[in-house]
Amino acid sequence: MAALKPLLLIPVENQVRELDPKLLLACVAAKRGFSSVIGSRREMEMRIDAFPSSIYLSKSMTVRSLLFFLVARRFAVNIITWDEEALVHLPPEIYFTRRLHPAAIRYVTHLFAWGEENAELWRQYPHLPPEIPIHVTGNPRSDMLRPELNAYYADEIDGIRREFGDFILVNTNFNHVNAFGPDMNLFKPTKTPGQTPKFGRAARGMSREYAEGLRDHKQAVFEDFKRLIPELEKRFPDHLIVVRPHPTERHDAYQQIAARCRRVRVTNQGNVVPWLLCAKALIHNGCTTGVEAFVLRVPAVSYRATVNDAYDAGFYRLPNALSHQCFTLDELCGTLRRILEESLGPPEGDGCRELVRHHLAEMDGKRLACERMVDVLERIAADPVNPFARTWIHRADRWIVRRGLNLLRQVKSRLPGSHNRPEFQRHRYPGLPLDEVRSRIARFQRLLGHDIPLAVEPVTATIYRLRVA
Repeated sequence: MAALKPLLLIPVENQVRELDPKLLLACVAAKRGFSSVIGSRREMEMRIDAFPSSIYLSKSMTVRSLLFFLVARRFAVNIITWDEEALVHLPPEIYFTRRLHPAAIRYVTHLFAWGEENAELWRQYPHLPPEIPIHVTGNPRSDMLRPELNAYYADEIDGIRREFGDFILVNTNFNHVNAFGPDMNLFKPTKTPGQTPKFGRAARGMSREYAEGLRDHKQAVFEDFKRLIPELEKRFPDHLIVVRPHPTERHDAYQQIAARCRRVRVTNQGNVVPWLLCAKALIHNGCTTGVEAFVLRVPAVSYRATVNDAYDAGFYRLPNALSHQCFTLDELCGTLRRILEESLGPPEGDGCRELVRHHLAEMDGKRLACERMVDVLERIAADPVNPFARTWIHRADRWIVRRGLNLLRQVKSRLPGSHNRPEFQRHRYPGLPLDEVRSRIARFQRLLGHDIPLAVEPVTATIYRLRVA
């Protein structure tokens, strides 16, 4: 009789961006006999000792991950990691200090890379343990861009088209200077004029010089976009302007603009894919959505009225290179008119296609990234490692560690600017009714041609267990 496969723990931090792709991964894994627990990252980490020995599919390995990794390993959890932020990333020396931690990565047993560029980046990391294999699998988010999965969003697409008609989509990524909480920006607000501002959370791992330059650049581009949005309404009277802020941005500035306009709407509803599929064009500056638009064959324009190549070439090169780049308002409007007249489509050329192939693994192949990831998980499950004996000493250790962790999280949740503040967690992960989760899984099952019945059960209000019925 075959041994039971370990439980997969699949944490979700930003619901609109991550939940659908990770539900897809859970469905693909279920066909191979894996049960999964999927939902709020914070809730899952706080309840880590409620689960049996598991495989935890972490989305990062930063200094903030270190305490949880230490605790999870005490509960015989195998940590496998990819980096949600590694597709469009900072220059290596800054990326390493922000997104990788030399102690945290030692708790990781396998790495999943978006593509060969991501793998090459990690291989440069001076603290990469030589025994950690890097698997160039792709990412569940890239699977959602494939034509065969576009129908997953059919109902959302119909609803968006009914409500919004013809629209131009403006995606923003100003969370460095317009974050949900002021302490989450690159710099905290000062209390007195002339005071030197202290680093905010977004500046972690940056030198002051780099952070100040990035702040000034992002603030200038933010101001460009605030001027751009009402101009678009004036110049394109037959289209709505839909503004979609970054998941961790405040909406106030955009709502104030919308209040002065008749045809500007601000929304962060749902995953970005159906919005891209409905949009006549995308406008952004250095946003990952520019990459997604290119793969979906949606024309994208990078509005670069303010240019600083130290940041644009070192941070935002990929999405800008896959978009039509416009440096003045008139140039942007001329390009948009050609797109709306359907005389101009997405950028073409072997250079763009090769850039995508280097960053996103096997997008033109027959197999999903999720399937390649589950191939690796099956090999890991066939050779489980559990270094922790179930002695009474170990059980006592688990009891003490869990309560210490919960106490720390409760304290952190009350700190100003904390990512664990309840209001920020609700903003980032509002949750879904169980029936909606079941509906989404059923859609994936139909598209994948899976006829294995799956059961979906609540663990908490924001965490769900998926298993073969």
